[in-house]
Amino acid sequence: QSANVTLIDLPGHESLRLHFLERFKAAARAIVFVVDSVAFQREVKDVAEFLYQVLVDGTVLKNAPALLIACNKQDVTMAKSAKLIQQQLEKELNTLRVTRSAAPTSLGGSATSGPAQLGKKGKDFDFSQLPMKVEFVECSARGSKGEEGDADCEALEKWLAKIA
Repeated sequence: QSANVTLIDLPGHESLRLHFLERFKAAARAIVFVVDSVAFQREVKDVAEFLYQVLVDGTVLKNAPALLIACNKQDVTMAKSAKLIQQQLEKELNTLRVTRSAAPTSLGGSATSGPAQLGKKGKDFDFSQLPMKVEFVECSARGSKGEEGDADCEALEKWLAKIA
């Protein structure tokens, strides 16, 4: 409880997000990847795309920071569960992996300069194949009573205390 943790919130806009990821990834001991559990169904491709970029990054793979996927907005009735989000992300990341590996390499013919392979070859992707420990939690920044209640981020707080 007495450990200091510095949290850096990356902006949502794609160009800014990638810029800040580049700037801070080498020093990151952990990554909290927040997912909107209500909008997840319609945003799954975009969410998986950014997560894929993070997971195949050479620096991230080398440092293998702990990764928490925080499934936010669990106070909303239509929110998807962490288990469902995990399953759908694994499926979408597997699709991205297959389409990316089938894409032609650069004109120079060098395939080694590109991003790393995600997961194990010949197997459908799942998070256990990654070099870092990946956990999923459900949380709500607004709490169970919406605007009135306190945030329900206990699982996130416990995870941060564990990795600090």
